[in-house]
Amino acid sequence: MRRTKSIFFKYFYICSAVILTSFICLGAVLLLVSSQYFTGEKRDLLTTNLQKALTEARLVFQEGPEDITLEQRLENVSNVLKNYSAASNADFYITHDNGEIVATGEVLRTSIKRDKSIPLSVLSEIGDEVTYIQSDLDGFFEEQHHNVAQHFYDIGHTSLYIIVSSPVSQQDASVKNMLKLFIVSTVVVLIICVIVVYVATLRLTAPIKEMAQTAKKIGEGDFSSQLPEYEITEFQELGHAINDMATSIASYDKMRTSFVANVSHELRTPMTSIGGFVDGIMDGTIPQNQHKKYLGIVSLEIKRLTRLVKSMLNLAKIESGSTKPEFKMINVVEPIANSLFTFEDRINAKNLDIRGLDVDRTMIYADNDLVHQVMYNLIENAIKFVNDNGYIEFGFEKIGDITEVSITNSGDGLSEEELPLVFDRFYKTDQSRGLDATGVGLGLNIVKSIVKLHGGTIRVTSVEGEYTKFIIQFKNTEES
Repeated sequence: MRRTKSIFFKYFYICSAVILTSFICLGAVLLLVSSQYFTGEKRDLLTTNLQKALTEARLVFQEGPEDITLEQRLENVSNVLKNYSAASNADFYITHDNGEIVATGEVLRTSIKRDKSIPLSVLSEIGDEVTYIQSDLDGFFEEQHHNVAQHFYDIGHTSLYIIVSSPVSQQDASVKNMLKLFIVSTVVVLIICVIVVYVATLRLTAPIKEMAQTAKKIGEGDFSSQLPEYEITEFQELGHAINDMATSIASYDKMRTSFVANVSHELRTPMTSIGGFVDGIMDGTIPQNQHKKYLGIVSLEIKRLTRLVKSMLNLAKIESGSTKPEFKMINVVEPIANSLFTFEDRINAKNLDIRGLDVDRTMIYADNDLVHQVMYNLIENAIKFVNDNGYIEFGFEKIGDITEVSITNSGDGLSEEELPLVFDRFYKTDQSRGLDATGVGLGLNIVKSIVKLHGGTIRVTSVEGEYTKFIIQFKNTEES
């Protein structure tokens, strides 16, 4: 079985990982920037002090009696370098062009391999302008140093080099101190962020848990469970959808219960009749001269069962989507006329007046066979309830890309309470039960399903004691 992960912990881990990664990246950038900043600052400081020390060293070379030796002047220069060395926290060196150190000013006294002079390879990189070098000067130092150097001449035109050096470890110490401060701050901020994310995640996932519990209750049959309003738009929309779903399921459950009850009743009644009459014929309860009469009743009940099963199958096909309409432009008057011919005997028996068919071709975009079934059911329903010597009137009206077809029959009409129920399955008015025992109560429900399949609408209006009118809307243009 596949292990599942809580959305709470998954969201919490993702947010925490993003925050931690952000701090790590920020720390790396800070380390790089601060290192470059300190390097630039150190280079500028050493350059400034080198230029000042070199200016004073040149004055020392120029001042004093002419008989002062170079060694004495270099000793005086060393005193100047010591002052600047202390001020800049760096070591100063002056060398001949052969690398020999002739004057120093040291306060750091970093590790120097004293048996070596400044390598000539280093001196070759130093020009008459200030040169910056970050290295150990080819082994002169035992660690990396910031070095600025410049070539110059004394008053005797002796070629000399001045070098100012400061260990990189000093800068590293400053960077480490800053990094420690950053890490401490990061840990504190990270703890606060984790707490905030934890609380926020709890609040964010709470509605999801509530929805899951409500959905579980709905799945167990408790359709009264409703979700509250949420502040977050997505949760609010999902909550509304679940509430609507619960309401719809409750409605369908009620409809299903009613459907099962109605089907059971509709099936049980004719089957009971059939069974009773057959048993009566077989056991002799019904005399032989009455057999034909009761077998006729059995035949009618069997036909009623056949119509019921056929109607239920048609309805199931339509609602399951297995019925695919073959749309084309058809003249809606033709299926109406064909249906009227089918009921010619019943129309004549009631002496009905058929109105409204003296019209031109009225085209709609629909399936011809399904439209025929719609008109057949509606006309059968109209004939059932029309009064003797009454009328059935048809109306056709084009409204833009919609064609409206109406079927009106005179008669007792429907009450306001009955109007919303006429399209329900197995619904029969009391009048219907008295007028027609052969109906199964599915005709108008099938009509509604077929019209819906066509993307149309159907509605009913009625005035008690006057008429009942069904109005259907079909498209009259081909879909592109």
